[in-house]
Amino acid sequence: MNLALQKRAAHLREAMDDPACDLDRLRRTYAQFETLNRWLAGWRRIFDRRLRPVLGSGGSVLDVGCGGGDVARSLERWSAEVGVALDITGIDRDERALAFARAKTTGATVRYRRATPEELLAEGRCYDVVISNHVVHHLTEAEVVPFLDTTAALARKLVLHNDLRRSDLAYLAFAPLGLLVRGSFIVPDGLISIRRAFRPAELRRRLPEAWRVERHEPFRMLITRRPGGAP
Repeated sequence: MNLALQKRAAHLREAMDDPACDLDRLRRTYAQFETLNRWLAGWRRIFDRRLRPVLGSGGSVLDVGCGGGDVARSLERWSAEVGVALDITGIDRDERALAFARAKTTGATVRYRRATPEELLAEGRCYDVVISNHVVHHLTEAEVVPFLDTTAALARKLVLHNDLRRSDLAYLAFAPLGLLVRGSFIVPDGLISIRRAFRPAELRRRLPEAWRVERHEPFRMLITRRPGGAP
């Protein structure tokens, strides 16, 4: 089969984004994301190599599009292990995701709210580090630069977006996960996400020079910027 995912399928929509989708399947999806992100998204490496050097002994982190909150909870746990004092805010537009995140979060250093980056910017908010996980591929081509500019305006030290990288191999490798994760939207929505994802070269052509786009394995990329300094 020749997938040839040469063109981004930006018109496709994920089932879990449907307000009328099955809530039980949606909750299982959030729960299974925690395991998949732990093994596949590389956030521990990102924390150790990218966030911790910037944050030093502590600081504030904004997680944009936090979903079920698993990345925020992981950051809270890892920072406690190494003695870094973090104040973490997770935002999402979907109250279903926030309800799941609040129910799963027991620590005192993570809070959630329903908000957009634009609303936080209008409030005059600012954070040391702004991150997102699997948000950029949800955007249209016209939305990418404004979204990145807004997140950069919210950050004092670092903006880091971790997202999927579109490829035939990623698509083929993801499909067998259906044998391991059941009763959720993980596999059908994941395949759609890969088809919606950008390739690094596509983003580099669109973004100002201050942004850096680099490969992040497996099948991911990091979109980063140091506000006020070198990329």
